[in-house]
Amino acid sequence: MYGILVFLHVITCLLLVTVILMQASKGGGLAGTFGGASTAMFGGRGAGSFLSKVTVGLAATFMVLAILISLVNVPTGSGDSIVRKMAEEEVVSPAADLPVPLSLPQNEVKEK
Repeated sequence: MYGILVFLHVITCLLLVTVILMQASKGGGLAGTFGGASTAMFGGRGAGSFLSKVTVGLAATFMVLAILISLVNVPTGSGDSIVRKMAEEEVVSPAADLPVPLSLPQNEVKEK
């Protein structure tokens, strides 16, 4: 479920960027890249209103998907980190439990 939502979110992001770049701005944007085809297809003002509606729809989809992804990704369990769990599981014996040698090794000095 999480993977599908992320995939849809990425596709929505790419479409949203594309639609925003296609809109005409003061500088012309990428709307003039396609020549007169956009005015022939949508009419004089039709392209602007159509792209505006698509932008609003994609922006709403973007927000809904972002909220759904955050809800699906709610952590379950105790919330402890893996490192902390492993540290608790590891048994460390105290030094008092180690065997004590009966006699200390002595350094033998050889005389020449």
